[in-house]
Amino acid sequence: MLDQLFILHRNILDMTDRPFHRYFIKKYGLENRFSIITGQRGVGKTTAIIQYILEFTHKDVLNKKALYVPVDHFKVAGHAIYDIAETFVNHGGKLLCLDEIHKYPGWSAELKSIYDSFPDLKLIVSGSSALEIHKGSHDLSRRAIIHKMTGLSFREFIEMRHGIKLSVYDLESLLSDHEVYSRDIIKELEKKDMKVLPLFNTYLRHGYFPYFMEFADERAYFTILEQGLRTTIESDLLSIYPRLSGVSVKKIKLLLSAIASSAPFTPDMKRLKNMVEIGDERTLKTYLKYLEDAGVITCLPKSGRSIRKLEKPEKIYLNNTNQAFAISNRTETGSIRELFFARMLMESNTVEIPPKGDFQVNGRDIFEIGGKGKTFRQIKDQPDSYLALDNIEQGMNAKIPLWLFGFLY
Repeated sequence: MLDQLFILHRNILDMTDRPFHRYFIKKYGLENRFSIITGQRGVGKTTAIIQYILEFTHKDVLNKKALYVPVDHFKVAGHAIYDIAETFVNHGGKLLCLDEIHKYPGWSAELKSIYDSFPDLKLIVSGSSALEIHKGSHDLSRRAIIHKMTGLSFREFIEMRHGIKLSVYDLESLLSDHEVYSRDIIKELEKKDMKVLPLFNTYLRHGYFPYFMEFADERAYFTILEQGLRTTIESDLLSIYPRLSGVSVKKIKLLLSAIASSAPFTPDMKRLKNMVEIGDERTLKTYLKYLEDAGVITCLPKSGRSIRKLEKPEKIYLNNTNQAFAISNRTETGSIRELFFARMLMESNTVEIPPKGDFQVNGRDIFEIGGKGKTFRQIKDQPDSYLALDNIEQGMNAKIPLWLFGFLY
């Protein structure tokens, strides 16, 4: 069994390694003994794991200290992951990576047993379905660190597509030194005869998922993205919540369609219930929670109030701008700007909806999002307030280019 898995492991390492490395690994390190990586389909979890293995083994694909196991592969079918781990450890194994773990029945209990039985074994586990990971992780909460992997930042998109390495900035320094940072970035791009605003517009449409590189045709990229969303709803939800009926799944798809046609918006629960033909508000809130946990939508609370389970969100967005262009019947410029800002900031910050302004970040900074003609009128009396402006290359004082927030990771 182990020999066959090593052959599979080596083939996948050879095929999957990429020269571009996500910031995700540098940020989180994955040095904990047990790490679980969640994230939408296509954000690059498998590639990140393969690259970590290659770092661990110093790019020696024949090294048997590490083993990558795609749990859903037919060669793995019929083998218990505990038995695989035990055999691997008995042969000197140190790093076991299990991909698509949510497709393995009873994964949580077996991972707990593996962790407790083999104290010298390092585990990295990933699953496309955040719902399944979170559902099972209660048994592992004292053992595993859960990391959520998102799509490419604007900075990563530039590096992946054009090979230009640029710096990552933290929010505090970006707010104070944005004039210097934007100038430096623009100069670097000009060396390659590139302008930042056209690059940014391209990223908003089809630069969030790393697989954009595989498609010359934007329509094909949108089709794959849409198919992934459909699989999440039609397959993942049913496997995690088997009590859901076909009618329930249909209504969840209708709910997503309703959100896509009008996001972002402050939800009118009565109107949504009528649109989707859902009888009670609790069921509607449950469906919204399913979509959010699956990485399909983003729900933001009112400032000063975290969203608890089944609580009405203050505002609902789609998950990312590429998704908006792929499935929304209308993509208003203002909505795309807000969605980009929220997605980039949510990676490492708390984002809420304040009484005045578009967003409040980390309970303090107020941001109004708009075009280059936007003024401070709506937030003029707010301390620590900023304008994040589209269609400008450089800003001044509290006016910051919107695109620069794509350099936070």
